[in-house]
Amino acid sequence: MSACASDAATPRGGASAATADASQAGFYRARIGAVDVTVLSDGTVGLDVANGLLLNAKPGAVDHLLTEAFQKSPIDASFNAFLFQIDQRIMLIDTGAGANFGPTAGKLGDSLARAGVRAEAITDVFLTHVHPDHSGGLVVDGKRAFPQATVHVDQKELDYWLDKDLASKATGMQATFFAAASASLQPYLDAGQVKAFSGATAFVQGFSATPAYGHTPGHVLYLLESNGEKLLFWGDLIHVAAVQFDDPSVAVAFDVDPALAVETRKSALANAADGGYLVAQNHVAFPGIGHIGRAAQAYRWVPIPYVNDSAAKTPSGP
Repeated sequence: MSACASDAATPRGGASAATADASQAGFYRARIGAVDVTVLSDGTVGLDVANGLLLNAKPGAVDHLLTEAFQKSPIDASFNAFLFQIDQRIMLIDTGAGANFGPTAGKLGDSLARAGVRAEAITDVFLTHVHPDHSGGLVVDGKRAFPQATVHVDQKELDYWLDKDLASKATGMQATFFAAASASLQPYLDAGQVKAFSGATAFVQGFSATPAYGHTPGHVLYLLESNGEKLLFWGDLIHVAAVQFDDPSVAVAFDVDPALAVETRKSALANAADGGYLVAQNHVAFPGIGHIGRAAQAYRWVPIPYVNDSAAKTPSGP
């Protein structure tokens, strides 16, 4: 795996000038085998982990682990999305929060522009799940942000979030999630641009989905393989790195099935630690790519080193 910041290392899809003030919109480029992956920042949001968000934690453990990580609640959670190209298909994994999480998020469009990619060039959007911080960027002012894209999502996920009976009975946070899911998906459903798949699915050579249910009924991971290298896109297996690597049994209130989410996370952590491949995470600090290591009875996050190996531009003129 190598990382780079050269303009040639990203799907171009037609260059677009960045806005003058993109409010820290950003991107980072990494190479997996022969495939260039661009991490796109959708921003960050303050996540209050001190008032019931984390489940199953031992008394005092959350405060202790946050202190050890030089953090305190609310923590700054990243919203990361991932872009790459295989053959003529320009693929985006998750779309960020859109307008759902306030002014410090919703920067995906600016980050795409900074990376030189037009939203109209995206051919495929793959959702790890339909929570509003992953699907909210599908729409801008109620219209399709990616008008040429097919949206791919697990059938279980689609069935759950579009179930009107479940939505009518939901309350509180879950009710807002159902409403946001409908708002994000409906324009693509109306246009015939949603394609559901069931469980383990291969899309093109070197790119596939595998079930990782629990956080939501149809939460999936996506695997990119090229020239013997692997990058597994984890979606929401980890929300609070300072806590959940040390204690994977800690769930979050966002989990639809917390017990299953815990088992899924434990299995994924063990597999990644044993396999040594790279993982990409949506909410771990940007750019969210790294390895999983073992630490006694727990795990540790080993982010990729920052690399900027693009050739410097030679100044012209006096």
